[in-house]
Amino acid sequence: MKIDYSRRRFLSLTAAGVAAATTPLVQAADSAEIRWHDVRDWGVEGRGFDDTEKYFDRLPARAKGVVRDAVWNLSRHSAGMLVRFRTDAREIQVDYSVTSSSLAMPHMPATGVSGLDLYAQDEQGNWKWVAVCKPTAQHMKTTLVQGLRPGARDYSIYLPLYNGTESLKIGVDGSSLFEPIAARSEKPIVFYGTSITHGACASRPGMPHPSILGRRLDRPVINLGFSGNGKLEKEVGQFLVELDPAVYVLDCLPNMVAAEITERTEPMVKQLRAAHRNVPIVLVEDRSYSGSWLLESQQTRNQTSREAFKAAYRRLLDAGTEGLFYVDGESLLADNRDDTTDGSHPSDLGFFNQANAIEPALRAALGAIPLS
Repeated sequence: MKIDYSRRRFLSLTAAGVAAATTPLVQAADSAEIRWHDVRDWGVEGRGFDDTEKYFDRLPARAKGVVRDAVWNLSRHSAGMLVRFRTDAREIQVDYSVTSSSLAMPHMPATGVSGLDLYAQDEQGNWKWVAVCKPTAQHMKTTLVQGLRPGARDYSIYLPLYNGTESLKIGVDGSSLFEPIAARSEKPIVFYGTSITHGACASRPGMPHPSILGRRLDRPVINLGFSGNGKLEKEVGQFLVELDPAVYVLDCLPNMVAAEITERTEPMVKQLRAAHRNVPIVLVEDRSYSGSWLLESQQTRNQTSREAFKAAYRRLLDAGTEGLFYVDGESLLADNRDDTTDGSHPSDLGFFNQANAIEPALRAALGAIPLS
């Protein structure tokens, strides 16, 4: 089946989603008829480690004091995590809390920073957006969606991107079917990157490119994006190697300068290769700053970073390193520079374009060599 990833289709889908999202959420009334289901009872997808300090953390408790404090603090965010279930309920409620009262950022709405994002699977098996929670407080008990068409179907809820999740319960009428769906056992795609991988500045938790690609490729995803702190550090690498991925995606250049790239790219690839001899590694250049066509400093930053990264990639190939795939940075965002929020971080359109650019390399990587 051919999928149309055109800008026109994106804009039409976005317009429909925005129109639906403007419908006010109804505050959920306490009712003895509502049965609540704690997602921790059956598991959340996107957790790479079981021995976390809090359930929804992205790094194990052992990482505290090993990775830099900034990385540790950002690892408490629930970016990339989702929970799956099946129900025939006509209404879905949520009762959840986030760890920080900072629900939004100047360039990123509360729906993306602290919201919940609901998708459902249609009769053809495609995941389609349904509703988003618009948080106004750290603790929200609200109707996520109501008036659903009759019938049982699979749902997934993406967790907040730039906030920690403290708890999450899903509520449906006690007479409705509710079947938890455990996290998939397939090997995940592991993304290690910057604020862009982390999700800035998506309007909803399901919109960053790792989540888009997870849906397109029907693969679990582990998102290890650390805003401002994706720096190809060996201290993070020692936890990356504990995972059992289908592919690693290294996308750290926006947080690094040329000297750091030269110093750290080859050691990081070798660190991963020593632990996982046959797992493909996708190396992603930095996106072009939107203003780089007029701002010489931005153009220089892009150019020097890419030259250093490409040189490291060629040295790795010359040394006989196999299973490497490379994504050119100029392809990540649109030529008209109209798909970021601030010249650096993608908008939803930017993430859509970035997913399109990375998808071919990921498909090639997943089909290229046997997985260890």
